Order: sequence, then structure tokens, then C-alpha cells
Amino acid sequence: MLNIKDVHKSFMVGSSKYEVLKGVKLDVKSGEFVAVMGPSGSGKTTLLNCISCYIPVDSGEILLKGTDLSKLDGNQIAKVRNKELGFVFQDFMLLDGLTVRDNIMLPRIISNNVSKAMEASADKLCELFGISHIKNKYPAEISGGEKQRTAVARALINEPLMIMADEPTGNLDSKSSKAVIEAFLNAKSSLGATILMVTHDSFAASYCDRVILLKDGQIDTIKIREEKSRSDFQKELLDAIQKMGEENDDEKL
Repeated sequence: MLNIKDVHKSFMVGSSKYEVLKGVKLDVKSGEFVAVMGPSGSGKTTLLNCISCYIPVDSGEILLKGTDLSKLDGNQIAKVRNKELGFVFQDFMLLDGLTVRDNIMLPRIISNNVSKAMEASADKLCELFGISHIKNKYPAEISGGEKQRTAVARALINEPLMIMADEPTGNLDSKSSKAVIEAFLNAKSSLGATILMVTHDSFAASYCDRVILLKDGQIDTIKIREEKSRSDFQKELLDAIQKMGEENDDEKL
């Protein structure tokens, strides 16, 4: 599904060059739920922005179903973002003047693909994520968890190849966070969705199939859940993150 091959990305700050991604190599299979974790400054969000082509890579390849996204022009990238990728952000990005249902349908409306089938799809997503009872309400009238589940539904309305989620539980309490992660799990099991999530939240990451731990712009460790319980996997993630922090402290001495 997604193949990231030897991706490098650096930024200039004044006259100094800072390499943020240092040859990242990563594959995400169809139907997987994968998280990317790591300390602040490890390159998590930069990696997500490179995959989404919001920022260009310096070198390497980002292949989505065999198409190298880094080689596409602006119009081609816009089509990929609208049709092949769904996005979920920390701050919801809902339009206050639209109902929940209309916010979900917005990607189809923008692409002028309005139909009865689209409306039926929106209603199905509302039912799947437990927000049918609020579909005619406005964002100001619903909770943070309900807003984020609306954002997940919107990300799926075009049946994308992959959902890209950037800290989707970052502004939520534990109850709302669990509801959002359950929405992702429902999308995976019911719709076969593929999800790549950047997160600081070990609780959210513990529901994933795999967790990629980034450190200093490189993949440090890959943790696989397999048959582990969610709580055991979360403990394993916390131990790995703590170890990374201790190694950082040692390097500063």
C-alpha cells in the first residue's frame, strides 16, 4: 500500500542546515493500523507531511500503490489528497456553518460529486461511528469526541486508500480518545481502512497493529502487537519510550 524508501528531509534555519529525516524506510500494508511515535523533534509530523506532499522530500521515494507521490505536480497531488488520502487533524477542521452530516460530505461536495449515493454513504458512516443522533447538529453543539468522530467519517467519505491522522486524540479526554480510536478500529474492521497515525498517546497507539518509534529522524524500533493484550502492549510502548529518553539523557552527558 505505502512504501517509504530512504526518505531524507532537512530544513534551513538561518545559515544552518538541520536534517530532520535521515533515510526513513517504512512499509504500511493494506488494512493495517500503524502508529508513529517518538520524542518531540524526532520527525513524526515532518514524515506525515512528506507523505501527504505538503512539504517536498530532499531525496527518496514515497510510493502509494506504486505511484511515487514525490514526482507528481500540484494538480496531481491535489487529486491524490482528495481521492486517495483522508486526513484527520488534532483540531478537527470542521466548518462551523455546516451540520455534522454536511461536514462529512464536504470532500464530495468540493469535488462536485454530489448524489443520493453520497448521502447514503454519509448516513452509513454516521451510523458506523455512533453519531447518527447528532448528524443535523452543528460543531458548536457537540463534544470534542463527537467532532473527531465526525472528522474520521469525513476522511472516509471518498473511500480513500489511506487515512492520515495527526495527533487525533491530542485535545481529547480519555473517554473521547477511546471513542475516536474505536472509530478507527470500526473503519478498519468494517471498511478495510488503512490508517497511519502520528501520536504521543501510548493509550491510542496500544490499539495499533504496529508502532514505529522514531528517534532523531530515524526508525529506532518497530513494536508489533500480535497477540498481546492492549494493556501489555501499552506497557511495552511506555518502556521503549522511557528507554529512548534515557538514551537521549546519556548522550547529553
